[in-house]
Amino acid sequence: MVGREIALAFAVTLSFTLALLRAEPTTRPSGPSTRPVQPARFEDFLRFTDNGVTGSKLEAADVLYENKYGVKVRLVSAVHIAEKSFFQDIAKDFQSRDAVLYEMVKPKDAPVPGQGAQSNSGVSQLQRFMKDTLDLSFQLDEIDYSRSNFIHADLDAETFQQMQDERGESMMTLMLKQMMKSMSNPQNADALNGDDAQKQLEDLVKLFTRPDGSRQMKLLLARNMAKFENESMGLSGSDGTVIVTERNKAAIRTLEKAIQDGKKDIAIFYGAAHMPDMAERLVKMGFMPVETNWRMAWDLTIRADQPSAAEKVLMELIKGLDEMDR
Repeated sequence: MVGREIALAFAVTLSFTLALLRAEPTTRPSGPSTRPVQPARFEDFLRFTDNGVTGSKLEAADVLYENKYGVKVRLVSAVHIAEKSFFQDIAKDFQSRDAVLYEMVKPKDAPVPGQGAQSNSGVSQLQRFMKDTLDLSFQLDEIDYSRSNFIHADLDAETFQQMQDERGESMMTLMLKQMMKSMSNPQNADALNGDDAQKQLEDLVKLFTRPDGSRQMKLLLARNMAKFENESMGLSGSDGTVIVTERNKAAIRTLEKAIQDGKKDIAIFYGAAHMPDMAERLVKMGFMPVETNWRMAWDLTIRADQPSAAEKVLMELIKGLDEMDR
């Protein structure tokens, strides 16, 4: 059972890391499409393209919606820790928008933190640690939220905490529910006892022994990110969650006011996990998707390195543990 226990511990660590990464820092048709719209899926907004060592990548979508009055709303999916070029491209695009509605759970009436501002919160400190570990950039360091067209479109911290307390909800409880759901799935349980368990352990060895460790870690996380987000979204119940559903409602209320104020070209800048629900709300408001553009959030090109001596030893150890379990 040693191999399974190690694999399970690794799965728990992986789930925590993915939750940390998603935590908020805080040929086009001539007009709106009349085709039936399929329900939005998470993979419509974040996708992993596995091209092996030749150029795998994690991409986030920028989806344009339009209504019959010519109002344009872009769902710009955020990956909060990403390549510097990812944020630079988004920042350049935002300059031409009438309004950019952004997420940020902050105290009521508190000013927006300046570009590159440091926070003492545990989540922020850990996100910055992961940024350095993965050789990436942090959203709050690269995006200037003080620009005149930026509009706060989220719950304030006090309301957010009150709503979570009323529901007994937190990031930790949602993550634990996701892990319990995953562990109770017979297919996942079998995977921990089979070849997938050994493959996970081998990936972990490569992570710590290959010269390009940061890219190996990004590759491992990217392969699991979409699955993690999809499973987490399925835990919301009939009334949704505060962390996604209620915050999305706040964003839509802000959108409605921006439209009433005459804004015609609006971007909603939220984490990718929010976007399927956000898309459904836009469709109900009479908006239809007309165009999707993809931005590379993580460059996952891996060098074809030869295994090190340490890797060979650890691989043999894994095989020995696997034989003991049988």
